[in-house]
Formats: sequence, structure tokens, C-alpha cells
Amino acid sequence: MNFFRFSSPQTFYPLAGRLVPLFAALAAACAVAGLYIGFFVAPSDAVQGEVYRIIHLHVAAAWMSMFIYLVMAFWSAVGLGLGTRLSFYMTQALAPTGAMFCFIALWTGALWGRPTWGAYWVWDARLTSQLLLLFLYFGFIALTRAIDDPRRADKAGAIIALVGAVNVPIIYFSVTWWNTLHQGASVKPGGSSMASVMLWAMLLCALAAWFYSLAVSLARARRIILERERHTEWAAAEIARRGAGGRAD
Repeated sequence: MNFFRFSSPQTFYPLAGRLVPLFAALAAACAVAGLYIGFFVAPSDAVQGEVYRIIHLHVAAAWMSMFIYLVMAFWSAVGLGLGTRLSFYMTQALAPTGAMFCFIALWTGALWGRPTWGAYWVWDARLTSQLLLLFLYFGFIALTRAIDDPRRADKAGAIIALVGAVNVPIIYFSVTWWNTLHQGASVKPGGSSMASVMLWAMLLCALAAWFYSLAVSLARARRIILERERHTEWAAAEIARRGAGGRAD
């Protein structure tokens, strides 16, 4: 299969339409399984008790917030280097989902921090760098929507995505580089310090977040494609068919 042909918005649009329901179903299945195991099957933590269960939402959201920003930086580099329109569309489609997960990571972290540290917020290295990531997401979204010329907006957003990507390794390694209140990683390349049932629950929730991100980002990309390509014959025909109540493939 020649995957390069899907770099065209016209060929990518129907492919994304077929993948959205698949990824949505996988996200729902993984979320139900992960949350059930995490909240009803996994035992209490010996140190933190029941409060640790928020890890199943917090870790998945934190991982996705960082991963999505790196994917945005990748698509930005491809767009700037090769001039592919679809790369910029994908970057804009990913940003709101990444911002949502970043907010969830900060919010659940605050709920976790109150009984653990005695405060909802501390100016910890990881928390501060994660907050900066949220501002980078907001900055990307605001800038790309404030510039009227789509091409200029694409390039300006790509620069923010590439420059801001430096913050992602800072978030990840902050607990190693500095003395912070935030605990170190429980899952490492060499293994995990968590009980297997806890680990499986957390990984299933992370997969749910990943499949969800794919589903909503592809759905959003389809909307952006129609909006940006509406001057083309195929997009105009698709818009007319959707307006007439036809099924969008």
C-alpha cells in the first residue's frame, strides 16, 4: 500500500472517516476495562490508600498531553519542510485534545496533591513545566485562530509547536534533574514498581486516552479539511452532500 497517497486531503478524508468509529469503540472498551480494574479490582495502595486510584486518570492524561505535543511538533516540521497542507491540518486538529488532557492532568494532580502534600498546588518543577505546556497549547490555538491568512497562521503555529517541544523532555526528566515533591516514574523501560493489576489498569486507561485522541483528532481533521478545502470541487460536493443530509464517508 502506498501510504504517501494519503498525504492528500482528498484521499485522507474518507480514510479518517472509516477510522473514527473504530478508534472510538476501542477507546470506550479500554476505558471501561481500565476504570473497572482500577477502581473495583486493584487493591488499595499500602502507603496512599484509596487516593492513589486517581492515577488511572492522571497518568494517562499527563502522558497524552506530552505525546500529543510531540506529534504536533512532528507534523509542524513535516509541514514546514515539505509544505504539505495536511500536516498543518493535523497539527491544528490535535491541539484542543492535547490542551484538554493537559488540563485534566493538572486538575487531577491537584486533587491528588491535596491529601498527599497538603496543598492543591506547589511550584514544583514538574507541575510548573506542565502548566507551561498548557499555556503553550493555549498560545498555539489562540495564535492560529487570530491570524486571518491561513498560510501565515499555519507557519506561526508550527514555530510555536517546534519551539515549545523543548518543554516536553523538561517535564519528563524534571523529577530526575531537580529535587521535587513529585514522585518519580513508576513505569520505566526496565520494569515497573507497581503491582501488575494496578499497572494493567493504568495501561488500559492510557490506551483509552490514546484511542480517544485518535478518534476526536481525526474527526476534527475532517472538519478542518472541509473548511480549508471548500474551494475544491470534491470538498464542495461533500459539503453539499452533508448539507442535504447525505452520509459523509
